[in-house]
Amino acid sequence: MAEMASDIEIARAARLRPIEAVAERLGVPDTALHRYGRHIAKLDLAFVDGLRDRPAGKLVLVTAINPTPAGEGKTTTTVGLGDGLNRIGRRAAICLREPSLGPCFGMKGGAAGGGHAQVVPMDSINLHFTGDFHAIGSAHNLLAALVDNHVYWGNACDLDLRRIAWRRVVDMNDRALRQIVSGLGGVANGFPREDGFDITVASEVMAVFCLSGGLAELEERLGRMIVGWTRAKQPVRAADLKAAGAMAVLLRDALMPNLVQTLEGSPAFVHGGPFANIAHGCNSVMATRTALRLADYVVTEAGFGADLGAEKFFDIKCRKAGLVPDAAVIVATVRALKMHGGLTKEELGREDPGALRKGLANLARHVGNVRKFGVPAVVALNHFASDRDGEHQLVAAYCREELGIEAIVCRHWAEGSAGITALAEAVAGLCERPPARNGRGFRLLYPDDMPLWDKMRTIATEIYGAADIIADKALRARFRELDEQGYRPLPLCVAKTQYSFSTDPNLKGAPSGHVVPIRELRVAGGAEFLVVICGEVMTMPGLPRVPAAESIRLDARGEIEGLF
Repeated sequence: MAEMASDIEIARAARLRPIEAVAERLGVPDTALHRYGRHIAKLDLAFVDGLRDRPAGKLVLVTAINPTPAGEGKTTTTVGLGDGLNRIGRRAAICLREPSLGPCFGMKGGAAGGGHAQVVPMDSINLHFTGDFHAIGSAHNLLAALVDNHVYWGNACDLDLRRIAWRRVVDMNDRALRQIVSGLGGVANGFPREDGFDITVASEVMAVFCLSGGLAELEERLGRMIVGWTRAKQPVRAADLKAAGAMAVLLRDALMPNLVQTLEGSPAFVHGGPFANIAHGCNSVMATRTALRLADYVVTEAGFGADLGAEKFFDIKCRKAGLVPDAAVIVATVRALKMHGGLTKEELGREDPGALRKGLANLARHVGNVRKFGVPAVVALNHFASDRDGEHQLVAAYCREELGIEAIVCRHWAEGSAGITALAEAVAGLCERPPARNGRGFRLLYPDDMPLWDKMRTIATEIYGAADIIADKALRARFRELDEQGYRPLPLCVAKTQYSFSTDPNLKGAPSGHVVPIRELRVAGGAEFLVVICGEVMTMPGLPRVPAAESIRLDARGEIEGLF
């Protein structure tokens, strides 16, 4: 068998349509496009605002089992499903997050899909794209500079230097910046204090950007962000420093949704990019709402496994934006299931029905969790060349007989839309059935008025399979204090490892009865959620022993090699 071309080789060989032709498929006029070359454009905000009274299409969420080094292919499946729906005659658009430079040059690689199910131009999308992340980082760091400047010039807000909560950001994995001391060098440089950096995708500005429905809401949310606390433990917000206006100026153009295409010419909105293990893991509300008013079907994804991405998509994004998903797709692979069943990456080439059956517990937990939200679902079994028919049959039989759900083998990576039409037909069927037959009835996991500690316990016990949650006395008191200060109605954004239902990344499968340790609680006043940091998860990742950056270079023609 001939060796398959790499993702970047496939993307580079594609004949891309002019972005005007892609926009035309959605009825977007040329006058609404702000072009970034021939194949990328932003949609004018006035045009986007004019769509608000149009009826919305069907919304499909693609989520997955807990990720493993074996690969799952959630983004690839999202792209393939959008192409597949267009292939069977439904007018579909795709909504994805923008990739971060940190994973691109680290271990995970890019986030434009793979094989014959990609959004393109993949090298531009994976790198600087339209500069949105640079704008978000600049706005965030402007506020950091204004905080220090405010303190330097007299500290009229009485900010307690021990309780400044606004760290700086950079869009790169850099463990050396997690904890720093700033303001060294004498009186002219301000007051020395402990500080640190997060990766840009963990910034509250990113969350605010992705949850805002327009410029006015964006500025309002930016102003509500808490930068620290006074000596009397009162919050100091960005609006108190008169920062929101300038930050909104930096973000104005970035807020326009980005339009690109798949290898097959399907319209794709790639906009916003919070991680799901340290943030809320969904693309922008602006892009999703725009797509829903331009297409009959919108396929979107939420980061990592359903315990993180899907839960936050439902409980944060849908709650805040008033979205109602019509169907969900849970992506799994035979290889990843065998890893959850105890095999190492080196052992995945062998057939092992016992390990596969054991690993299916992870899939079963995710299927059950999605059902708790009342969303009809189907399993997409993403095909790898090393798979065996008997393994596919085992998974399909287990899903049908034990879980009451259909599992469909998908070959979109190798075959494009032709390899995923069965999944497209199944998803269309779920979306188009009458509600009574569909069993449809979207619901949230917890009500707004539930105490914050109980919300966290509900997520841990209902979604993670935990027995309970724990925190030290001071942190439990902080939960009660925030309840009393009026933060109880806010949803929770849990930061934890993506690799396990527990906080131990090495605990695969579907662990139950564990206890979830809570390490920190942060108030995201602009995003309108509380960040609960659990276990050892970091908001600034580090590079691996052998980072991908070592293999990325320009060839003799000036074209990029090694990007994946």
